[in-house]
Parts: sequence; structure tokens; C-alpha cells
Amino acid sequence: MELIRFEKVKDGKYLKNYELTYLNKAGKEKTYEIVSRKELKEIADIGKMSSGISIVATCNDKMLLLHEFRMGINKKVYNLCAGMLEEGESLEECIERELYEETGLKLKRIKRILPASYAAVAISDLTTYIVFAEVEGTLGDHTSVNEEIKAGLYSREEVAALLDKEDFSSRAQIAAYFFSIGASPV
Repeated sequence: MELIRFEKVKDGKYLKNYELTYLNKAGKEKTYEIVSRKELKEIADIGKMSSGISIVATCNDKMLLLHEFRMGINKKVYNLCAGMLEEGESLEECIERELYEETGLKLKRIKRILPASYAAVAISDLTTYIVFAEVEGTLGDHTSVNEEIKAGLYSREEVAALLDKEDFSSRAQIAAYFFSIGASPV
């Protein structure tokens, strides 16, 4: 497969839509659509700019999970604390800000930050850093009126029960599964 050109077809407030034109294995052109949070100026820009973070957090041997309404699916799901990097913000500043805004908790210690990885390879070039952290403090809601988030700290047993009956984002489901069986990510 060879990407031969791309074109922005829509410039939304948060997402930009692009059509990518490839030569397939048979040498025929195939058009594919993606969205990006970033302005892509040239082919080399696709997938090069990291957009945000996802935090796998624990507090006193409990896992932090958010039960949040997601407009894209019109329902509540269990998810990780996550957010977008703001202009000029360091990763640690973003982690601390998102933790506080979505949960009221404070960062105690970063265990590890994995290199940026692709969040939705079928539809977007969005990359995020996966952060493993210990947090502390008291849960509280500091979200905007446009977010509906309830943060909770769950034991391994509680997480296992949620996995059997509740909806999750895929990244949260994977992290929750490993937490529920006692596997340490770091």
C-alpha cells in the first residue's frame, strides 16, 4: 500500500476530516477517510503529533475508574482518566490537571509513561501516552458542565464484577482486567 495524496475535506472545531488516497496491491486507487485532532500539512505529519494521555491509576490498592457519559455512543461507560495535552503543557502538568479536573485527586507518583501509541487506528491518527500512576486525596468533581463523570476507586473484586456486567472503553477494559487478576503493569 502506498499513500499518494491526502486532502482535508472538513475542518471541525475539534476534529479535521481527511481523505487519504492509496495505491492498493493491485495498483488501483483506494480512498480512505480519517479524522485527526491536528492540522496535517503533509503526509509525514500523519500520526506524528501526540494528542493526550490516558491514566491507569491506583490509590491504596484500588483502581481509579470513571463512569462517564460518552456522546459518541450515547451511553455511560467505564473509562480511564484521560485528556488532551494543552498548548505548551508538559506531560506531568497534563496528568496533574486531568486528575484534578476529572476526579479531584492529586498525583502521588508516576510509575511509568509508555511511548505514545495509536488510540483508534481504524479511523484516526490520534496518539496518546499511557501513564501508570499512584494517586491520593479525596474524590471530587471539577468537570465542566459539558462532562458527566463519576470517579470511583474500586477493589480487585469490584473491578472483576464490573467487567462481567458493565460497558467499558477498550483501554479501560484491558487495564481493569489485569488489575482484577492482580497483574501489575509496572
